[in-house]
Amino acid sequence: MQRIHVVGGGLAGLTAAITAAESRAQVTLHEAHHTLGGRARTAEGRYLTNEGPHALYRRGPHWAWLERRGLLGPFASVPPLEGTRFLFHRDGALRRTPPLALLRLALRSPRRAPVDSDFRTWATGQVGEQGARAAAHHMGVALFHHDPGSLSAAFVQERLRRATALPPEARYPVGGWARLVGRMASRAWDLGVRIETGARIGPRDLAGLRRGGPVIVATHLDSARALLEDPALTWDSGRTALLDLALRTRRGDPFIVSDLDAPGWVERFTAQDPTLAPRGQQLVQAQIPLAPGAPRADAVRRAEHLLDLGFPGWRDRTTWRREALASGRTGAVDRPGTTWRDRPAVDRGDGILLAGDQVAAPGLLSEVAFNSGIRAAVLAVGLLGHAPREGLDLEHT
Repeated sequence: MQRIHVVGGGLAGLTAAITAAESRAQVTLHEAHHTLGGRARTAEGRYLTNEGPHALYRRGPHWAWLERRGLLGPFASVPPLEGTRFLFHRDGALRRTPPLALLRLALRSPRRAPVDSDFRTWATGQVGEQGARAAAHHMGVALFHHDPGSLSAAFVQERLRRATALPPEARYPVGGWARLVGRMASRAWDLGVRIETGARIGPRDLAGLRRGGPVIVATHLDSARALLEDPALTWDSGRTALLDLALRTRRGDPFIVSDLDAPGWVERFTAQDPTLAPRGQQLVQAQIPLAPGAPRADAVRRAEHLLDLGFPGWRDRTTWRREALASGRTGAVDRPGTTWRDRPAVDRGDGILLAGDQVAAPGLLSEVAFNSGIRAAVLAVGLLGHAPREGLDLEHT
């Protein structure tokens, strides 16, 4: 009997495996790492730092998909008091309020923003140059890109609207993303999915898997390009320096510092989930987008400057520190004249399907991985002649 093979055990791969198994297909999931999760892994140890996404947006279709299956588990929202500790780095100083023009722009419907224009040009026409620049830099949090203003106006505005929605859409998995990944893995196991970790698949292996049924490649796009030997599998992404810190707790530290002078973001994640660090300590992450070729040290210096402004005495309070560079691992970004439909297609032909956060599926951040995983699974099930499970979110894929 034919079987669906899923290569990659991150969010896209797990979503695809669960979706296919719910339609009574036989499924094997192959993960090269010794643990599942992909970029949604949570580091082991005293400090539960996430290697990839941090938040789910509750209005996205993946939220409903997880909720119906009992996979959401405990999620934290931002406490009201912490919401008042949101600071903005503007004109070289920290301020408690953003420019009024940024707030006005955030209220604009994404449908008013053109696909073919860059965000900076369109937003300048809406609220002026200063407000447009501040809004573009503020969106570094959801784009991980060094120049958000150069991207499609429709693409950036949709994310600006959702990232600034009130009440906030963002919800944080308590204990880190590993808890959510664990629940998804258990669901897949209960459905009969065969899970093989430490299983690195190469081009020759892929040919063998394909003879047994459809194959869903749910890896990073660079890995998919090498595995499928398809140079056309490319799309723009961001390049971001990450600085994770554990600090001894100090009353009055901000929840967030948003840099409006250049794209950058500092967030104290223990504000909404104290379980991420030992008692008396707090976990802080700075993420600073970098232009291609720019050294990581430049971003680290910027991050440290924001910390100097917002977290007095942070150097003396540091109990743990980690630096990393996320290059091409921050999801797709759309240039003017393109939308998600122009990204690498899910259906590659000849029984090969693609899933991940840089492929042709809608959504914000991790939502793309969920949506593409569902779509790939539906197509794979169809190739086997099975009827997709009733209630699949086809309208979102």
